[in-house]
Amino acid sequence: MMKNYKIAIIGQGYVGLPLALEFSAHYPVLGFDINTERVDQLNEGRDVTLEADIDKLHDCLKKGRESDKTAGYKATSTLSDISDANIFIVTVPTPIDKYNAPDLKPLISASKMLGEIIKKGDVIIYESTVFPGCTEEECVPVLEEYSGLKFNEDFFVGYSPERINPGDKVNTLTSVKKVTSGSTTEIAEEVDNLYKKIITAGTHKAPSIKVAEASKAIENAQRDVNISFVNELALIFDRIGIDTHDVLEAAGTKYNFLKYKPGLVGGHCISVDPYYLAHKAEQLGYHPDVILSGRRVNDSIAKFIASKVVKLLIEKGGVIKGSKSLILGVTFKENCPDVRNTKVVDIYKELIDYGINVSIFDPWASKEEVKHEYGVDILDHLPEGETFDSIIIAVSHDEFLKMDINLLKRENAVVFDAKACLDRKLVDARL
Repeated sequence: MMKNYKIAIIGQGYVGLPLALEFSAHYPVLGFDINTERVDQLNEGRDVTLEADIDKLHDCLKKGRESDKTAGYKATSTLSDISDANIFIVTVPTPIDKYNAPDLKPLISASKMLGEIIKKGDVIIYESTVFPGCTEEECVPVLEEYSGLKFNEDFFVGYSPERINPGDKVNTLTSVKKVTSGSTTEIAEEVDNLYKKIITAGTHKAPSIKVAEASKAIENAQRDVNISFVNELALIFDRIGIDTHDVLEAAGTKYNFLKYKPGLVGGHCISVDPYYLAHKAEQLGYHPDVILSGRRVNDSIAKFIASKVVKLLIEKGGVIKGSKSLILGVTFKENCPDVRNTKVVDIYKELIDYGINVSIFDPWASKEEVKHEYGVDILDHLPEGETFDSIIIAVSHDEFLKMDINLLKRENAVVFDAKACLDRKLVDARL
């Protein structure tokens, strides 16, 4: 069991930064990120993800500058800076490619990088969401190849899946129980004790790394399937001509009814992780019908919203081609700047295909990030006095709930409320 931990956390985004700040209250922590602009911002005490407690960030940075170096934080993009760490925690993204297959390039790249600097006795802990078996089957061979060290003799690994919910200030890193695991019995205990130092909600030590990996994958797959059920209900009830939320409210009066709501399913976890689980299943010769059917339904919702808006415009006698549409919100959830894997862009593209002139406004999103990730320009602000033929409330930011939607409407305009967040008298349809 190590006594003097020096921790390097690879990736300083929505997951890595909160983790680094919590550990830096107890140990010296270096937050490594290849984005030099991000590193500079953090060392200046700024966080564009809005996940960090800024006062805590400033305190940790100050402590990191003190001479004793027993605790504190600093961000870096220089690999040699983290070479004397003995605990490495990997929090890089694990996205999917255009074929919905796992894209392990960031994970493998991080493993190669660490393989060049790890030493005997070091522990590498992965937090990135992966399919069961990925850590030991994909990452460990890379670590061995690039380090020349032997797994479970010279170095060890752990897996502790992240449970960060971007924008959530209630269910935070420390208040949600943490699943831990290790490549040996002793390392599993060490990893568990390490996280116990910062997780006030406690930990759950899984019997193996594969079990810990699978637990994360099914968390989000379960939620995805449950949302797909109510999304499919919304598609059915739209054809029947009844309001989905009225039905859910009535059904919800029974004690054991699960109160999920329909909606766009984006973000880095729920809309991605089921594909990782499906990938592993298909490798083993099993086609996961339920998981993939849920994905198909949820991925169809953006197209449904766009087509519904067009149908409503036609019913009101509007002209489709050349009409003006406003989408309010582009982040994947409310009151959060995270635009990763947002499905709002799919609505935008569908409307564009109909020949509609589409504008997007979101006071939370980074205009530069949306342009870089999706090639879409969004408005800096709503032009005063401008009105639209159709308006879609795609994200229920607090700012939109206070807005007078009538000031944005042209005569016979269509308002579609994808979040069911406005008074239903103000909208023509809602999801």
